[in-house]
Amino acid sequence: MGKKEFENKLRAQLDQWEAEINRLRAKADVAQAEARVKYHEEIEELRVQKREAEARLDELNNAGDDAWEDMKAGMESAWKNLGDAVNKAAARFK
Repeated sequence: MGKKEFENKLRAQLDQWEAEINRLRAKADVAQAEARVKYHEEIEELRVQKREAEARLDELNNAGDDAWEDMKAGMESAWKNLGDAVNKAAARFK
């Protein structure tokens, strides 16, 4: 998989997570007051992690063709962590 394909895959995953975070926010908005605060705190943490992932993706985009391979493992790890966090939050919001 080349750099562009890898970047496109990561951007598509970010878009999916953004949609999931927005869905969770909608659920949090209608939750009871006590739960709503907790849900919104969790959603904000997901947004922080997503912004960090986007920043790393921008770094990848700006990396030279030789350097991006070195960044790939770190990117995959960051994506796994964000994906796990989104999935855990989604499970708690059910």
